[in-house]
Amino acid sequence: MKEDPPLPTPVILGIDDLRPLPRATRVARTNGEGIQLLQEHRDRFIDELWLDHDLGGDDSILPVVTLMEEAAFNGRPFRIGTVFVHSANPIGAETVVRSLTRWNYQVRRATP
Repeated sequence: MKEDPPLPTPVILGIDDLRPLPRATRVARTNGEGIQLLQEHRDRFIDELWLDHDLGGDDSILPVVTLMEEAAFNGRPFRIGTVFVHSANPIGAETVVRSLTRWNYQVRRATP
């Protein structure tokens, strides 16, 4: 009897300065690390991407959002199942949701 091959581990990325994100397979703590993380996964399917708006001090998720918007504008959006925005900043979170939804990313607001 032939065994089924193991299912691939889902790729769950998180960009958050504080939360542990236990489901995430990789976590970035700054927008610079977040951009690098997305670029490392450029040609792979990302099952879930978890985004926090405020990343400590003056750092925010907006450069990551801009990278994703530019990729979509250039006809090569990141392949992401669902983007979850889990920020405690309601205005910042809504900005991220609106921006990414406009470029046809599947975005959901999650409670932090």
